[in-house]
This record gives sequence, structure tokens and C-alpha cells, in this order.
Amino acid sequence: MARRKSPWLMSPGLQRALQRNTRTLVRATVANIAKTRKAAKSAQKTASRRKPSPGSPGPGDWLTGMALGPAGARGYHLFRPAGLPTQEPAPLLVMLHGCEQNGHDLAASSRMNTLAARAGCWVLYPEQDRIANLHGCWNWFARRTGKAEAEAATLRAMVDQVLQLYPVDASRVALAGLSAGAGMAALLATEYPARWSAVAMHSGVAPGAARSTATALAAMVGKRHADLGAPGPQGLPPLLVLQGTVDRVVAPGNGADAAQAWATALGAKARPPRVLQRGARYPMRVTDFALRGRVWVQLCEIEGLGHAWSGGAPRLAYSDPKGPDASRLILAFVQKRWARDDA
Repeated sequence: MARRKSPWLMSPGLQRALQRNTRTLVRATVANIAKTRKAAKSAQKTASRRKPSPGSPGPGDWLTGMALGPAGARGYHLFRPAGLPTQEPAPLLVMLHGCEQNGHDLAASSRMNTLAARAGCWVLYPEQDRIANLHGCWNWFARRTGKAEAEAATLRAMVDQVLQLYPVDASRVALAGLSAGAGMAALLATEYPARWSAVAMHSGVAPGAARSTATALAAMVGKRHADLGAPGPQGLPPLLVLQGTVDRVVAPGNGADAAQAWATALGAKARPPRVLQRGARYPMRVTDFALRGRVWVQLCEIEGLGHAWSGGAPRLAYSDPKGPDASRLILAFVQKRWARDDA
């Protein structure tokens, strides 16, 4: 009986294209390592005079690299703030883009690099390969085939590579993602909970709600619910959930579902919600879930926000400047955890 051809086999043309892209990214990675080592001796003296690198969406350097893992090769951009001490390890925030985006798109819409420069932290922007997903989505839902876990392991390998090449504090690494990136951030947090100080999900499907494309589509419209199972001995990192109330891509109920499931797994209890609003921005309903006086889960339901980065740059896709500043909320949330870890 003839063997069926795997649907995941690439044509010779695609294989050659992948090889070319891989060689290009390897050369870029090696060049950035050499550049970092050369700059280390004089960076502190010239920090005040340094200008942003070409194409850098923020005051600092926009480095390019590539990492290899079980899912193959994935490229990334790494933002290094200007004036960051070259010898002292600094924290790292990993930002995972949504479908139809890349790392530069998310950096531009979120404006996270500007805040990170003030906070003195690196920002890593992994990029999905369009060969792995035609729309550039992270395959957070492909649990039955193992593709989701392979991508998660590849992203973990990417973070490990950055930790080896640059002065990044391994004890202060946090995750944040938008849409499909939020789903992958949740998967990384549940697969490797001890690796992350905190995780933030923006407009994402509740973790564990899908295991295939079909179940992912059902979860996105609110027909499936979170399924974390019993957390391991390492528990789960603190979670921030940001969700718009008029999201027509990911049903708004996913935000509350994710927060409640995470809190239940940790044994945290909900405090009375409060409504916050700054100026003319959309109001948000904030619910904290606490355990022994510490907030482990925070749910921010943003009134009037669709499927977009809240408080993002104007006139960009998947970005709504009228919402509360999600980047500030995320950075403030993870900085509290970094400060607690230091203590």
C-alpha cells in the first residue's frame, strides 16, 4: 500500500528559500554578536551621543537574529535601549505578535520600546515564519499534532540564545502577546512556568481551550473554555489579562475565562472589581485575584475596545489609541514582579 505524502513536506523551491533565509539570519546573528562585543568597551562612554539604529522603533538598537529549535528556524528582533549598561544584566520582555503581523509591526503599534528604554530593559520580538502559518499566526492551538509544543520549545530556545549572547538577567524574563501571540504566551507559561516572572495576554483565547484548528475557531467565538489541568509543582507565573468588550475576533468572554481558570489553578480569590478611566480613554473594569495578600491574576476588561492593542499608535492595524495604554499596564505589572524577585 502506497504511503500518503505528508501535507507538511515542502517543495524543493520552498526548501531552497528556507535555506537562503536561514543562512541570511545566521550571518546577521553572527554580525550582531561581533557588534555587541566590539561596542561593549565604549558603550558607556558614548551612550549619551548614540542615535537610534536604522529602522529601530525606539531609542536604541534594533538587532536581528535567528534561533533553531524543534519547529525549525525562527527569526527575531531584539531591542537594546540606548545607554543600557553593557556588563550589568537587565530584564527582558518577550513580545509575541498576532496574526498578519511581524515583530516590527507590534513594536510600532505598542510603542513598547520607548517605555522599555526608560525602564532599562531589553525587548525581544520573535517572528513566525509564513511557511509554518500562512497568516503569520503562532500555532498555539495545534496541540494534537505537537506543532504548538514544537513552536513553544523553539521560542524557549530563542530566549536561551539571547540569554547566552547578551547581558540579560535570566531571573527577570516576562512574556506578553497579542491575539495568537497571547495564546502562545499562555502555552509557554504553562509549559515552562519557572522560566517567566509574569505573563500578559492581550485579546487572546483562554489557555487550553483548543487543540486543533477547528477547536480554535470554536474557542475564538466563545464555544470552548479554558482547560489548564492541575498545575505542576512549579505552579504558574502571575498573569495579566487585557480584553476588549467589543472584540469581534476573540469573544470577550475569553478574557474572564482565562483569568478565572488561572486563578482557580493557583487558589487565588477575586476581589471586588473597580472601574478605572483616564481622561477620555475607554474605561476598564479591573478585577484582582489574590492569594495571601498578593495579586496573582489581574483582569482588565476594556469597554469599547475591539481586537486591537489598547492605547496603541494611531492609524496602524490592530491598534486603538483610544484605549488605556496596554504597554504601560503590562510593563508596570511585570516590573512589580521583577522588583519582588530582586527582593
